[in-house]
Amino acid sequence: MSVGQQQAGARTGGELIVASLLAHGVRRAFGVPGESYLPILDALHDARDRLAFVTCRHEHGAAMMAEAHGKLTGAPGVCLVTRGPGACNAAIGVHTAFQDSTPMLLLIGQVERRFLGREAFQEVDFEAMFRPLAKHVEQVEDAAALPEVMARAVHLACSGRPGPVVLALPEDVLEAEVVAADVAPLPAHEHQPDPGLMERLHRILGDARRPILLLGGGGWTKAARADIEAFATANLLPVCSGFRRNHLFDNDHPCWAGELGIGANPALLARLSQADLLLAVGSRLGEATSQGYTVPAANGPELVHVHVDPAEPGRVFPVALAIEASLPAFARAARQLVPSHGAHWRAWTQAARADYLADSEPRPGEEAVLDLGRVMLALRRLLPADAVVTVDAGNFSGWPQRFLRFGGSRWLLGATNGAMGYGVPAAIAAKAHSPERTVVACVGDGGFGMTGQELATALLCGAAPIVLVFDNAMYGTIRMHQERRYPGRVLGTPLGHPDFAALARAWGAYGDRVERTEDFAPAFERAAACGRAAVLQLVCDPEQISTRTRLSDLHKQNQIR
Repeated sequence: MSVGQQQAGARTGGELIVASLLAHGVRRAFGVPGESYLPILDALHDARDRLAFVTCRHEHGAAMMAEAHGKLTGAPGVCLVTRGPGACNAAIGVHTAFQDSTPMLLLIGQVERRFLGREAFQEVDFEAMFRPLAKHVEQVEDAAALPEVMARAVHLACSGRPGPVVLALPEDVLEAEVVAADVAPLPAHEHQPDPGLMERLHRILGDARRPILLLGGGGWTKAARADIEAFATANLLPVCSGFRRNHLFDNDHPCWAGELGIGANPALLARLSQADLLLAVGSRLGEATSQGYTVPAANGPELVHVHVDPAEPGRVFPVALAIEASLPAFARAARQLVPSHGAHWRAWTQAARADYLADSEPRPGEEAVLDLGRVMLALRRLLPADAVVTVDAGNFSGWPQRFLRFGGSRWLLGATNGAMGYGVPAAIAAKAHSPERTVVACVGDGGFGMTGQELATALLCGAAPIVLVFDNAMYGTIRMHQERRYPGRVLGTPLGHPDFAALARAWGAYGDRVERTEDFAPAFERAAACGRAAVLQLVCDPEQISTRTRLSDLHKQNQIR
């Protein structure tokens, strides 16, 4: 049907998609353009004053931006990519959203319906490809169904355990002109905890003498975080978080005991082995948080597991009590419980707090020319209370996670699935969403090499994050494992010495090089004042392979063996 013959009230599939996004409150989408979804791009042109399309340099970066947006806002981050290679590149972000329980919507242009099943140009069976990576995958072959499918997709992404939903959209479906009514957003329903189970929790907590509260997972709201903090305060509970969930609780609160993740405080791990109750709220107790599925140990604390997905409690660890509930509903109900006898474990909580404070300060005698512990202390002083810090994957992330403070309005955004290439795109998404906030990306030289080109995206869309590149000239985490398992047989991990500051300046960003501890604070202040995206290249000592280990220590351990 030509434009002149268009049926009254008819819209293209692309227009229906954009109308649905607007109806669901989406105001920003990330993507790399492709011919397979040109009708959506054309519809976005007419809505560009209401829905911004952020043009990215790679689908890896675009998907990570959408995932970070979902983490920060609680609403699905939207990513648009083309068929075949575009969707394959975006799969990293989908996997991140799945394991991190983040609402996300990936819209993929697909080959025309008449070509399906012939291995057409760039054709992929997306339902088969994304089935193990996404919460829901669907190929839409009727343009009139698009409003209903979109409403259901957004609802699925946010309901229950949040996660990614993938829609494959054949090009001719997007081009088709149909009459279809808009579908309003589907109402969200909180899953309330069973009152009887909450009473059992109250009795179990009252009988405890060494309890610990563990927070994790996705689906937390600002109100839920306030409610769980009030619950912990009233009960004097020591609180820790799962891997890279430090922001769920105010780290300056006297109950905060630290992060339970990779490179966790040994004192916290020892305390968990002594605990008699672990109340895990929202966490899946995944591999990183559970220290390789060893915490809680079989002879360790009694486990009460709260999760919105009834399949999670008991899936890995036996539980004394499983409570199925949405996190906001559970936190609200927990706040209303009569406080237990926190005085019984006051000294326990105070000791846990003291352990955290001691571990969050650099140890004397470990100074280097560029001392990353003291760099983080300087950054801790310089960051506003509402700053957003993103971290990429790698050993370097131990410094911001161990020494910076989060919670309240200060957020930590990191991929709990350990995907590299997250830090820079996540920072761009955060700055695009909240331009008034200071946003700092912490990324290794390896991760920057994967998605650092998105700095050009930041300049294009006017986002101005500050990127700290921790440059030790190697894939540090893998080098550490290599030295432990195959000492002296280094291969594949060296990276050389690119001039990242010069590269930033070539893109039009601010670039500076920091080689001494005392130079960091002035350089950071210059970067914060420059008014555009900035890169600070931190020239790190490769000997300091993590916050707790030096390469020479690994060599000595190998010699003892």
